[in-house]
Amino acid sequence: MYSYLKLETYKMKDICKEKMALVEKLGVHIEKREQLAPVAARILSYIILTGKKGSTFEDMVSLLCASKSTISTHLNHLQDLNKIVYFTKTGDRKKYFIINKDMIINHIDNMIEEWKEVKALHLEIKDYKEHTNNNKIDNQEELFDLNFHNDYIKFIEGASASIQELRAKIIDKQFDI
Repeated sequence: MYSYLKLETYKMKDICKEKMALVEKLGVHIEKREQLAPVAARILSYIILTGKKGSTFEDMVSLLCASKSTISTHLNHLQDLNKIVYFTKTGDRKKYFIINKDMIINHIDNMIEEWKEVKALHLEIKDYKEHTNNNKIDNQEELFDLNFHNDYIKFIEGASASIQELRAKIIDKQFDI
């Protein structure tokens, strides 16, 4: 029995090490992408990797090695940004923080909007190159190659369709995030 408990303890330590390494890696990414403070990005990463069971304030203070006031400040900020929400359990005074599913939908909506703008810009550039320039140039070597724009526009259309499908699945609750 003792060796089984010892083995389980080692497994849990390895899982915790792996999780914390991923919290750091994801935190760096989120910090850059979302322009969050480093601790806020690590908190968000930890909450994402903990999942629907929720992360408690006490766990974050302990595992993220930050002061109570720092964790509290960043939790409040993340809630103000609607990136996280909390729930409580009957008979338990703790708050359990989880990601806000609306945050994911908003992120997807922003991606779609950005891709629409990029597509429109490439269509305009392609149109300019094709009609304004290529129609007036006699030297074949000076013609613009429009294949890049055609392929990029096709890529954006495919990526947009895929992400819209993912968005629909999230809204239809086909994914338990």
